[in-house]
Amino acid sequence: MTTQKTVGDHLYVATLLPYDRHMKIDEAAYRRFLRHFLDNERFVRMGGGLCINPEAGEIFYLTRAEKRRVLEIAQEENNGKVPLIAGTWALTTEETVETAKDCKALGVDGIFVTPPGGAQDVTSCWDADGYPEIWLDHIVAQDRAVDLPIVTHPVGGAKPPFYPGLPLGATLRICREVPNIVGWKMTYMYDGFRLIAKGLRSLDRHVAIMGALASRWHEYKATGMFDGTLSGFWNFALEPMMDHLEAWDRNDVVAARAIWDGGLSELHDYVADMGRLHIRYKTATWIAGLIPNPFMRAPMPKPSRAEIETLHRLLSRVGVPVIDIAETRAVA
Repeated sequence: MTTQKTVGDHLYVATLLPYDRHMKIDEAAYRRFLRHFLDNERFVRMGGGLCINPEAGEIFYLTRAEKRRVLEIAQEENNGKVPLIAGTWALTTEETVETAKDCKALGVDGIFVTPPGGAQDVTSCWDADGYPEIWLDHIVAQDRAVDLPIVTHPVGGAKPPFYPGLPLGATLRICREVPNIVGWKMTYMYDGFRLIAKGLRSLDRHVAIMGALASRWHEYKATGMFDGTLSGFWNFALEPMMDHLEAWDRNDVVAARAIWDGGLSELHDYVADMGRLHIRYKTATWIAGLIPNPFMRAPMPKPSRAEIETLHRLLSRVGVPVIDIAETRAVA
């Protein structure tokens, strides 16, 4: 098992989940998709990891049994090769705790915790600085049940500059009160990211700053505010993203800038439309030939024709192999 000290400091794929034509989990396709990462020795060497049952994996629309089965498959394929953390989200705290127990029973290296869903009081209208216990109690219940390293997915409808993540006060209080938190997924726009990152650096222990939106990694690497990642962007652009990060790691800014300005920035900027983010994740991954279709469980919508054509062009520009555009016409 990966030690708690290092669980946050990895390059985690927020893994998508492919479905068959009946919208059931396509287990064979999922295994092939996981091996896309696990068989890539460069990704493993760079500190790659898997996040199973994240938001990008449609955890909100899975039953507890399905979440467990998805994790079982991932553990079978991974077999300890890279660190593996798993999402615990469920509609009630009780079921979330039970899901966390499932994760521990299946041998994960850590859990990935998301704020509760439901009424506007605890979602879009939540005042996290005023009432941090809404998520803090939720995290503590899981922590007491499983005592595992925790990576957070902080979303709470905060006002700018912290939108759509948690504000600074709530962030620091939660980190201080739950020592098992080892990584903070940075679900922020640029100004909010800077404030939260500086706040995390002020803590008396290490909490990894985990870049989420790959459309900002170039700047975060330049400013030293990048300990790891937990991102859905890995699903469709593995090779150019590794090229970019490796250029930074060897301090080759010229090469890093050439990759970034050569199309990677434009691709990530297009995907990072917060109202279409997960739809574009899955559509891009399908266009890259890594999953059999782009469909998500309702109420998630299908991609538009314009999205398909734009993603096909942007992926081709950065050298990602893509399916024939003719194969996409039956979708939209």
